[in-house]
Amino acid sequence: MRTRRPVDVIRCALKDSDYMRYSGRVEYADARKMRIRNKGYYRVLHWPIWIWVFFLAPGPLVFSLFAHGFSVANGAWLALVLLGTGIAGVFGQLPGVEPAPYILRFDEDRPNPLYRKVCYTFAWNAALNFALLNLAGLVIAVITGVWTMKQLYQYVYFPLAIVILLLGAFGKLPRVGKSTKNEGIERRYFYGTVWAVTISQTVLLILWKTIPLTRTGSLIKLVIYAGMLLAMGAAAYNGALPRTRPILPGELMVD
Repeated sequence: MRTRRPVDVIRCALKDSDYMRYSGRVEYADARKMRIRNKGYYRVLHWPIWIWVFFLAPGPLVFSLFAHGFSVANGAWLALVLLGTGIAGVFGQLPGVEPAPYILRFDEDRPNPLYRKVCYTFAWNAALNFALLNLAGLVIAVITGVWTMKQLYQYVYFPLAIVILLLGAFGKLPRVGKSTKNEGIERRYFYGTVWAVTISQTVLLILWKTIPLTRTGSLIKLVIYAGMLLAMGAAAYNGALPRTRPILPGELMVD
């Protein structure tokens, strides 16, 4: 962080952007390297992200993968995802896979392309849906002693997915609105969620494989999982994780 600008200027800038007051770390866009094209390896490395996002879309199928192993249905769906995302990537219709960055100025009121809206909406579903259902399943297991994760994914996943997708369709989720004007702030919510959910669920998967399915075991998993979500969320809020610091508007940068 550069120190030549007063902290009060930072806080006023964030306050004026209609977001809650923030006192953590920030970035200055004019200190970031400007690029006019994405390198080939940069584009290729972003493709697996969207493969994973869309592969997770059918929640019950993903649950069966972790519960029973890779199946023919999983393979067929993966092939479709590879084909679809591959075609989209060739035509530059995936975030980060474009030949050139779309966002250059965070405060610029540019229309948000449809492919960005679709991709980030499904990414929000992948992050929120699984995290919430796993949390709910652990709470139920602790209270009742009954493991209901299969039922949750069978009967709750798709209704919850529909709600999230509708929120995205109406532009009510970060990074999926009509404009990219607030990208410098909204991206921190997205990456903060991704960091918190990805790390917490990786830990939960390890616990699921190593701790017995008892009420006590479920309580241990719940405490650690919820604690990880809170801890990672706090770290993201304070800008301690990559891409979770607000970028002050009015400067040139690339996404």
